[in-house]
Amino acid sequence: MKKTLLLVGTLLGMGSAGCGTPDDASLESGDSPIEVDGLESQDSQEVSAAALTTTGCTQLTAKSVISNGHDGNVPANTMDSNLGTRWSRLGRGSWVDYDLGSLKQVSGVSVAWHEGNKRSNEFFVSVSPDGYTYTQVYSGKSSGKTTAAETYSFPTITTRRVRVTFLSNTLNEWASIAEARACSSTSTTQPPPTEEPPPTEGPQPGTGSSVVWVGDFETNSRSQWSSTQMVSADRLALVTSPARQGRYALKATVRRGDDPINASGNRNELVRMTREPVGSEYYYRFSTMFDSSFPSAKTWQLFTQWHHEGNSGSPPVEFYVYGEEIRLNIGGNPGTIVWRTPLVRGRWLDFIFHVKWSPDSKVGFVELYLDGKLVLPKRYIATQYRGQLNYLKVGLYRNDTVSPVGIVYHDGWTMARKLEDVISPTAVFKAP
Repeated sequence: MKKTLLLVGTLLGMGSAGCGTPDDASLESGDSPIEVDGLESQDSQEVSAAALTTTGCTQLTAKSVISNGHDGNVPANTMDSNLGTRWSRLGRGSWVDYDLGSLKQVSGVSVAWHEGNKRSNEFFVSVSPDGYTYTQVYSGKSSGKTTAAETYSFPTITTRRVRVTFLSNTLNEWASIAEARACSSTSTTQPPPTEEPPPTEGPQPGTGSSVVWVGDFETNSRSQWSSTQMVSADRLALVTSPARQGRYALKATVRRGDDPINASGNRNELVRMTREPVGSEYYYRFSTMFDSSFPSAKTWQLFTQWHHEGNSGSPPVEFYVYGEEIRLNIGGNPGTIVWRTPLVRGRWLDFIFHVKWSPDSKVGFVELYLDGKLVLPKRYIATQYRGQLNYLKVGLYRNDTVSPVGIVYHDGWTMARKLEDVISPTAVFKAP
């Protein structure tokens, strides 16, 4: 009898060492190399054509899949037509998100839960036409009786992205999905057990998203980020409204005198140790909203910055507000203001920032999209200081002369290597 050795927890190579370890470095409790019997059985999770194809689901093939973290069992495993692999992540709010490539009619999802015969999973399904605004269309629990896929139906809706969000299960706090598919139609009619499932066009091995990191706060925590610089938790609070996508966003508040790191200015910021290597190229998607009360001051108020590893001096890349303008400055102080636009309060602004990181002005460049439009064509400029890598800081950091309370909202942070993995699918990208 042939047996296969499954090494649970093998890391997916992302092609760059600059982003460190996965967001969740621990393995699911009890995981270890296991032997899987070559014959079909629920306990072994062996591949079964009948188990992979849920009755009553006309499957759609996703073009890519992302998640808000993993333990080494990556989200692409949920598209490999193999019940012996899985995506896993610890914690309530863990999700996988499938891009169908274009707007499709969707009326349900088919999910095969890892060890689904041992635990019932509570979850919900949300959909989005553009990757920004998500609508919940289903909530419920798996049966807890089978490792085969189950279909969960909802009223037909036109969407491009389908997201399955884990809430809890009856055994532990691990989200763990072996396979998942969106359904173009669903039916409760059961075909005969001996009926062969129709062939499906599965993804090729190794395909998937180029997303490196997601910091969209859908964990209802700051756990996707490396650390905080804040005087108290209320200064970097998770809120449900306003939210640009999903259920949560970050509300960053700064009051005069807030100085958590005993440095210049007042701040409350999140830190992500991105440390992009010299010569690396990334796209960053993020959404920002300035509160209607956001102060107007003829001085700097940073809301996003890539800071160098040194402790002093202005960062090489910074988005900030000056008076009634939003500006992008490259090169520190004085640096070069490469883009500016009027400050808008009370509305989400959707940014896609394209960067090649280099201290060489003939190699490094920046490019910027705002609300689906190209507002800064590719401009070659040094984006790093020599000998120093950068890391990301998000929140609010401002001159300590500003007195009124400042509030900025952040959401949807995604870092990827390809534009298509951060772009809003419904946006029309145009030159300025």
